[in-house]
Amino acid sequence: MRAQVLTAFGGPENFGLTEVETPRAGAGQVLIRIAATSVNPIDTKIRAGLPVGPALPAILGADVAGVVEAIGPGVDGFAVGEAVYGCVGGVRGHAGALAEYIVADARLLAPKPRSLTMHQAAALPLVSLTAWDALERTGLAHGQHILVHGGVGGVGHVAIQIARAIGALIATTVADDQTAKIARELGARNAINFHVEDIDTYVARLTGGQGFDVVFDTIGGDNLPKSFAATATSGQVATTNARTTQDLSVLHAKGLSLHVVFTLLPMLTGRGLDRHGQIMGEITDLVEAGSLRPLIDPTAFTLETAPDAHRFLESGKAIGKVVIDIDPSI
Repeated sequence: MRAQVLTAFGGPENFGLTEVETPRAGAGQVLIRIAATSVNPIDTKIRAGLPVGPALPAILGADVAGVVEAIGPGVDGFAVGEAVYGCVGGVRGHAGALAEYIVADARLLAPKPRSLTMHQAAALPLVSLTAWDALERTGLAHGQHILVHGGVGGVGHVAIQIARAIGALIATTVADDQTAKIARELGARNAINFHVEDIDTYVARLTGGQGFDVVFDTIGGDNLPKSFAATATSGQVATTNARTTQDLSVLHAKGLSLHVVFTLLPMLTGRGLDRHGQIMGEITDLVEAGSLRPLIDPTAFTLETAPDAHRFLESGKAIGKVVIDIDPSI
């Protein structure tokens, strides 16, 4: 099979389109013929050297949508020819999805939503798992007020839609009028242009100065202090990026709870794999009910141009997910 193989950590130029042996499904695994995958920020970090990736030379890529080609011993619930999707690889111990085939732990998979194309389904797994985990751990409930930082990003746009399904009141930060319109269409009541309005102003305007019950920071790092400042006393903060050094005195003074979400942990530790498959099943139900749809940047990429997909995501120009079509005929 053909695959994009990373031969050295660093930039996208270290990928090379290569012929490699097609894997075989072992116990508890399925072989998937890949229709499409997507690029997530964690993929670019692994490519750059974040030490959670597979040993070099490596195939990266976590998300997959495709068709079951073969089933290993001990796998129940899937059939050859079935369309599936999930976040299944691209980390230590798991080959990735920048290839024509991948072997995946069956526990990580769910049936692909029938109402989505393979291209659309490939955009959802990692970001949906991340958003679901964050909102579940914060205990977001009907009627609560949530702020989502980065509402038209990969994780943010899914978080808005899950929060809408829960019945929360949603505010989100965006960069301009175009993304504000998209965020409102996804379910945000208030879209805040972070270039124009500072935290104190929008917290006062939208919450009467009390702060949000829940803040989901999909940006993290130096944005975390802004999240702490925007959260109500005894509120909940979730982040996807805590690789930073920050003053936690505000967290302490307000009695906040901080939840750090690292979606790849089940694949890295072997614990919680079943839960990921179950969540993907819940995401399928939301999609089929019309409550969730992927936001996908229209820029097209193929297996051959996968390095350009990494460059495009890192440019900051993408709106929504960056999807790579591997085999559009599926």
